[in-house]
Amino acid sequence: MFDVKNIEQYYRLGIQKIRKFLLSNKCKECLVFLFFVLVSFAFWMLQTLDDVYQTEFKVPLRLKNVPKEAVLTSELPNEVRVRVEDRGTVLLNYMLGRTFFPVSFDFNDYRDKGTHVHISSAELLKKVAAQLNVSTHLISVRPDTLDFIYTMGKAKKVPVRLNGEVRAGLQYYVSHIGFVPDSVIAYAPQEVLDTLTAAYTERVDLENVADTLHKRVSLQKLKGVKFVPAYNDLSVYVDMYSEKTVEVPIVGINFPANKVLRTFPSKVQVTFQVGLMHFKEISSEDFFIGVTYEDILKANGDKLLLTLKSVPDYVSHARIIPASVDYLIEQTEGEGNGW
Repeated sequence: MFDVKNIEQYYRLGIQKIRKFLLSNKCKECLVFLFFVLVSFAFWMLQTLDDVYQTEFKVPLRLKNVPKEAVLTSELPNEVRVRVEDRGTVLLNYMLGRTFFPVSFDFNDYRDKGTHVHISSAELLKKVAAQLNVSTHLISVRPDTLDFIYTMGKAKKVPVRLNGEVRAGLQYYVSHIGFVPDSVIAYAPQEVLDTLTAAYTERVDLENVADTLHKRVSLQKLKGVKFVPAYNDLSVYVDMYSEKTVEVPIVGINFPANKVLRTFPSKVQVTFQVGLMHFKEISSEDFFIGVTYEDILKANGDKLLLTLKSVPDYVSHARIIPASVDYLIEQTEGEGNGW
């Protein structure tokens, strides 16, 4: 059992064993072997790094001297990917000991080239090659052409619109879809603003929504347009359907002055689905069942088929009971009412 009092004795014993092993012939042979392994590895590395290889680096991009009144609506990428070819030692120096400076473009050099500026591949390659060794062969730069779009304060307020579909759950319906803010500021060149009518969200598809839902969504990106803010708070409000029945009178339309429509019964039931928020306020006056004199002249048989001429927008699955009624046209004396 290990005794704390004898720790010094164990320490000395361990040191003696290590010293004995290091001074032994086996240890000397092992050290000589490792030495030759390291020498061989060094020669192999020198030979390997002297070969030609290809690799890829990232070089940052910058656009400088942008005036305060200019708004970049489509900016340069943050970096380009540069593919080069050279000896392994040079490429290793790039990877371990060298940092690429940002490739800079001066905004003032392009002010007279319009609001949509294209930077040629030759100009980009020239700036990248300036940072490489003479022996390094520049194979490609991705992207090989650059462009940016700007506007000098041109802006327009546009409404936000949903791009997608929202489906309510069973026995529910979508009563309202709102955005906060309901409009955004769009910065773009004038020719783009003239064709811009709305800012659409990224694709949003929601299924089986059964409760009020709030979701932050990004606005759909358009080349040459910058939306402020670039996101929106979407709110979806749902309501539960309930069934209700009202009695609605049947009204004759466009009848001659001396003719009156009589139906049996004179009122029919209209059964429909409506959200709970409108359940109490809706009444029979919100519906209209009308029959024109022309419809009766075209009718076949002694039954009159009824249709709803007016239904509130928030009502669904409305049906008339009964769907058809008996009728007759009554002749009146003197001036009559066409209704």
